[in-house]
Amino acid sequence: MRKKITWIVVADGARARFLRSEGWGHGLTQALDQAMIADNRPSHEIGSDRPGRTFSSGTGHPSGMEPKVDWHRFEKTQFAKEVAKAVEKAAIAGEFDRLVLVAPPQALGDLRGALGGNAQAKIVAELGKDLTHLPLHELEPRIAEVAPV
Repeated sequence: MRKKITWIVVADGARARFLRSEGWGHGLTQALDQAMIADNRPSHEIGSDRPGRTFSSGTGHPSGMEPKVDWHRFEKTQFAKEVAKAVEKAAIAGEFDRLVLVAPPQALGDLRGALGGNAQAKIVAELGKDLTHLPLHELEPRIAEVAPV
């Protein structure tokens, strides 16, 4: 009988680690050779350099317009799509049987929404916390609360 492979994706809006477990007592290992890290640039480098200007109809004086896009939020959403693409590709290739998502609530929602149907069908647990900063040995007991590792 083939072992059930679980992938654990530990992410936030700018970093993602892909871990693998073969069940209780087997611990966690790296699923991919390296983590994904987003290019975390300041807002003024992501979007336009300055907001547009408009003239007030009452006074005729120019005033600045607030940007309609939160560029940091936009970048985090784009990063979630890149992570989801890597997970979906692995799901299609049959590299795992179960999927656990670990991310802060907003990043978790972005990631879940960006996953394709193959990966979504394999989700067995989610943990809405930012654990990206934890070393592997501290991560295992936290993930064991929701999934076998």
